[in-house]
Amino acid sequence: SLLIAPLVRKLRRLVRSQVPAVLGAVFVLTLLVGGLAATIVSQVVAMAQSLPQYETTIRDKIKTVQDVTLGRVMQGETGRMMSRLGEEAGAASAPLRATLQGAPLTPSGAVPVEVRPRAQTSVEVISHLFSSIWGPLGRASIVLIVMVFVLLEHESLRDRFIRLLGGSDIRLTTQAFNDAGERLSRFFVSQLAVNVGVGVVVWMGLMLIGLPHGVLWAVLTALLRFVPYVGVFIAAGSAALLAAAVDPGWTLVLELLGLFAAVELLASQVVEPQLYGHSTGLSPLSVVVAAIFWSWIWGPIGLLVSTPLTLCLVVAGRHIKALNFLDVLLGDTPALSLSERFYQRAMSGDHEEIVAAAHAYLKRKSFARYCDKILIPALQLANADLVKHSITPQQQATVKSTVARVIEALGADACRPSWRSRRGSVLDETSIGVHLRLQRERAAGKWQGPLEVPPGSVALCIGLGSMRDDLVTELLVRILRTQDIDARHLSLDDLDRGPPPGASASSIAMLFIVSAYPA
Repeated sequence: SLLIAPLVRKLRRLVRSQVPAVLGAVFVLTLLVGGLAATIVSQVVAMAQSLPQYETTIRDKIKTVQDVTLGRVMQGETGRMMSRLGEEAGAASAPLRATLQGAPLTPSGAVPVEVRPRAQTSVEVISHLFSSIWGPLGRASIVLIVMVFVLLEHESLRDRFIRLLGGSDIRLTTQAFNDAGERLSRFFVSQLAVNVGVGVVVWMGLMLIGLPHGVLWAVLTALLRFVPYVGVFIAAGSAALLAAAVDPGWTLVLELLGLFAAVELLASQVVEPQLYGHSTGLSPLSVVVAAIFWSWIWGPIGLLVSTPLTLCLVVAGRHIKALNFLDVLLGDTPALSLSERFYQRAMSGDHEEIVAAAHAYLKRKSFARYCDKILIPALQLANADLVKHSITPQQQATVKSTVARVIEALGADACRPSWRSRRGSVLDETSIGVHLRLQRERAAGKWQGPLEVPPGSVALCIGLGSMRDDLVTELLVRILRTQDIDARHLSLDDLDRGPPPGASASSIAMLFIVSAYPA
């Protein structure tokens, strides 16, 4: 019903009535399913009729596989052990052969036995055929009838569920139902479009490589792709068996497997992310776990409906506070913000992971935005824990050392100290900003650049002396230098010592007085 709901809405706009729209959509669906089933049956019958033509090729392939696998296993000690077991079995059956001396034997010593089934009457044949198709036909009829009534009562059912589950908060329940319905409908329609496209491409590729009955394998590929992860491999393996029977060599099999691999890679890595991306709201791991869980409970049907059922749980967790853990565990929303992840990794001393995430962020955003959105909020979290005495001095030193290493790694290559010097710097008594400034001055010089500069070209950044001021001032200097601005970091002590020899006041273009108060 969710899959054909968009078609029902479009038909309702045309006919201005719910019943004709539902019946028309169901009629179209029945025609499509019937045509699909007729195509599959006709292709299977044609393939079964052509299989005797490939009997010689099949036997040669089976013999080759046996020689490569079982033939090697039966050699050596394993073969001798099987020979001994055969001799022992022959000795054990000797008394039985002695009792059958009066029976007619074949030249090999076996007693010929012939089983002749009783001929069935026409009533028995019809009864057997009817009993074999009654189960699937009955289940399909029940599904069709229930789907029709669900579509007819779609609005009423939604109102009843809202009344039952929403209680007094109708707004929240309505939002949850609309969210779930839109996500499921969009997912089903998008998946159907992708699978049909994959089937068409596979059919065209099979026609090019010359595999017979390409329509059958294209249809099976489109249907089996609804099964997460394993469906396309089942379709490819089944088609490969036919290719091995048709072609005396192995060229057709390799071409077919290459076709399926290329099409599936293109569909899963390019088309699907561009078409609906993360529209389901599920993380990749949760999709795998859900497929295992629901298939364990309901078998193949559970595997087919695993994604929709898990999506409903995620939507419920997103809108119902008591079920929020489901959204955290199964959803694709990050459990921690970027600043929280920075702080957590800094507490663990894992500066390599922070640097890797920072490089990925800096491919899209500037270093200044990284400081505003991630680094400074992470330091505010650390300061809040420090005020509450929630972290130990050792953890504080680890955070300071990690932050220093990250900023050093994000700077220019010339500013990066050696691995040994970074490892020995724990910053127990040193401000992070002062440490970073000294590290940069060792690479760029004490005065952080030449003194003979064009007039009005130097930007002076002066911190007011606190640890927070020193860090923010140093970050500002590094941001300005990424913009090709000759920025210099000075402290209050530098001002007390006076200007360096040869310095000119006319060279100062900008002056930044940095005072960073806690948030």
